[in-house]
Amino acid sequence: MPVAPPRPKMPQLNALRAFEAAARLNSISAAADELCVTPAAVSQQIKSLEAWTGDKLFIRNPQGVDLTRLGSSVVADFTTAFDKLGSSVQKLRMNAAPHEVRIAALPSIAQLWVSPRLPNIRGKMPQISISVSALEQRPNLVREPFDLAIFYEVRGTPTTAIPLGQDSIFPVCSPAVAARLNTIQDLAAEVFLHDSTWRDDWKTWLSAVAPDQNLNKGGPEFSLYSLALEECRNGAGVLIGHEALVRSQIDAGQLVAPFETKVALPRDLACSLVKPLETGSVLEQVTAMLRAAKSV
Repeated sequence: MPVAPPRPKMPQLNALRAFEAAARLNSISAAADELCVTPAAVSQQIKSLEAWTGDKLFIRNPQGVDLTRLGSSVVADFTTAFDKLGSSVQKLRMNAAPHEVRIAALPSIAQLWVSPRLPNIRGKMPQISISVSALEQRPNLVREPFDLAIFYEVRGTPTTAIPLGQDSIFPVCSPAVAARLNTIQDLAAEVFLHDSTWRDDWKTWLSAVAPDQNLNKGGPEFSLYSLALEECRNGAGVLIGHEALVRSQIDAGQLVAPFETKVALPRDLACSLVKPLETGSVLEQVTAMLRAAKSV
């Protein structure tokens, strides 16, 4: 009778995924963040793959990890394979739910730029379901389940993102505080508000506008830009505003820009896409409305 010999075991998919992520990102911890597991779990998966191969794939060092010759010889193939797999999963997801649009955005952008525009889009496209996730880092759209990613992108970075406007900064405050500000020197008597992500905003603006002024740049710091902005509206002090994030509140009279000078940063608010836009598609319509619509 025929005999079926045991088939050689392939390494686990999770082990291959952990290896590819750590190799691409040159970091165990960064791979763990991307895969939503612990660094210990990534290390264990890599060790299991090294046990299967019988050789080392990484050289560990205090700065991170470096690929061995064996690891370097295959990482490009694994990256291409996982990108292809990710694209296929994205296609499956989008075809299964063509009227669902998932947006990822920096928390400040999600709260202050995307969210105010959604009522207008829902009113004109009631058949569309839009979900928004606030993320600190732009996701890998090839592999993560998002259709659009709206973040600040450094100008000149190779990207297919659609620019939505240059990031310009300038001080903003409540009308009551603005009434006390006639010159830049008057800022010396005011409280400077700070966002923890953009700690250098005040330094950048003052260095460009008033480099000779010795103004106190200390003051309360907030982990969310929206919190800093709320305190600014409440009259707690003066905050550096980012054009796209404060324009609607200036137009509504909730905030005032007491000085005319703006400083343009070398980056744009930009919308990255999971795939090229198809004319007439749901994604094309939503993207066009996001670009054209004003917040309410």
